[in-house]
Amino acid sequence: MNIKDKSELKIKAIENGTVIDHITANKSLHILKVLGLPDDDVKNVTIAMNVSSGEFGRKDILKIENRELDYQELNQIALIAPKATINIIRNYEPVKKYKSALPEKITSILKCTNPKCITNYENEPITPVFNVIQEYPPVVRCHYCEKLIKTEDIEKQFE
Repeated sequence: MNIKDKSELKIKAIENGTVIDHITANKSLHILKVLGLPDDDVKNVTIAMNVSSGEFGRKDILKIENRELDYQELNQIALIAPKATINIIRNYEPVKKYKSALPEKITSILKCTNPKCITNYENEPITPVFNVIQEYPPVVRCHYCEKLIKTEDIEKQFE
């Protein structure tokens, strides 16, 4: 093996599944938590963290074998990695490519940081709903109490 081969170690290609690229550096574990991975159905997840990127300086990459993410999961990723690209792979070839984008409303995956918000009372079965105020960096507003939740508070919820 020559020096060039040693300096370009590759991550194994996946036959079928999802590749999430351009994840904000050191945020890939947050994405796995949101997606509930790994689980009993998904055995192989490859993580590359804090790797060099010409466009972003540093980035993470996730390869999830034998699982294609759905629209709701793509929206969840956008909260953590607003500049991510998602590739659906079939027979080792990308068949669909998406840029992460926040929807106008986010449901269920965040909690309001206002302890007096109605969504934080156990006896009130209300699903949290947030309106996206700003896409990058993400800022959302609680639909019920109108509390603004900024990027750093969003990120804390996934740690």
